[in-house]
Amino acid sequence: MATVAHSTASARARKMLNKVPEVTLYFWIIKVLCTTVGETASDYLATNLSLGLTKTTFITGSLLIATLAFQFRARRYIPGVYWLGVVLISVVGTQITDNLTDNFGVSLVTTTIVFSILLAIVFAIWWGSERTLSIHTIYTTKRESFYWLAVLFTFALGTAAGDLTAERLSVGYAWSAVLFAAVIGAVALAHYGFRLNAVLAFWIAYILTRPLGASMGDLLSQARADGGLGLGTTATSAIFLGAILVVVAYLSVTRKDATETRVGELAPHAQVLVVANKTAATPALLDAVRHRATLGPARFHLLVPNPAAHAELTEAERERHHTEGEHVLELALPLLDRAAGAPAEGSVSVRHDPMDAIEETLQSGDFHEIILSTLPHGVSRWLHTDLPSRVAHLGLPITTVVAESRRTPALA
Repeated sequence: MATVAHSTASARARKMLNKVPEVTLYFWIIKVLCTTVGETASDYLATNLSLGLTKTTFITGSLLIATLAFQFRARRYIPGVYWLGVVLISVVGTQITDNLTDNFGVSLVTTTIVFSILLAIVFAIWWGSERTLSIHTIYTTKRESFYWLAVLFTFALGTAAGDLTAERLSVGYAWSAVLFAAVIGAVALAHYGFRLNAVLAFWIAYILTRPLGASMGDLLSQARADGGLGLGTTATSAIFLGAILVVVAYLSVTRKDATETRVGELAPHAQVLVVANKTAATPALLDAVRHRATLGPARFHLLVPNPAAHAELTEAERERHHTEGEHVLELALPLLDRAAGAPAEGSVSVRHDPMDAIEETLQSGDFHEIILSTLPHGVSRWLHTDLPSRVAHLGLPITTVVAESRRTPALA
């Protein structure tokens, strides 16, 4: 057995529930609807109401600030507030690019490059600070700030890249929509078929839905002479806002896109979270649990991340992978009971990303320490993603246990 212990300061308070909806079909439907409204509503306010681009930007910017103030004050995901913020930030992101292009003469090539760099900087700082870019664990104000800043730049970048593509290719609104839908489909194929990283796939698709929605908005609102269907910005905005209201109202009632949380009871002694999958019943982990039990009173909870290869699963696939995790628990818990000298608990996470699984479990319970069990370095996917140091960044004492290999001596 080899262990590496990382001792850090006491964990920061975790009182906030996840502030972002689950990535379901509803998420992408509303996202496209919001981007379409961002395009048509901006044109409606600036042109139909004769407010001009500058006044419209100040008005929508002020509304966005007010909405985000409510969003940041909330302690959980509220569909109406969250999606109103997305609608407004889609308008503001569009107007930032339009102002730079129309009022200051900055080329679309330049704005595309600049916003790409700015978005990369936001992601780099976010990763450096939090060791994750996942939207499943937006539990703190800092993470929420990174998230909304990234969303703003994705809309600005999507607007610039979409307009640049339409301008250079001159393919028209309908074919532009088909083009961006095809690229999003290719990203989905890369994720599901070739295991493209789930977080990377999400943010690429998030950026591309902006020009997809804009193309759909222009197709519906622009005059027939210009290649559109002639509905106008008023009718198009009203239709899509109505659709958003219907879906958001449905989600507000059903909570189908809200992260499920369970609040654990406080214990008078240490609660130790044990994270393992294939190594859940190995001698190395059992020795670590046995050693920890000798140091003082403790309860142990075994967490098995969902062993799926990617994040988005059908219900049948999710059930099958969950059953596999339950089998791991069934085999490992009796051994952990004996090693700990007391009954241990266990759960299988719906998250395939172990970092997401750990953070979600920490959020729903009162844990004081973590024992992380992995395969040897040449085999472990967790070590390749630097999971031990990412978990240590959470602020709890962590012990990393590396299972022994016949080919490799015990690794630290």
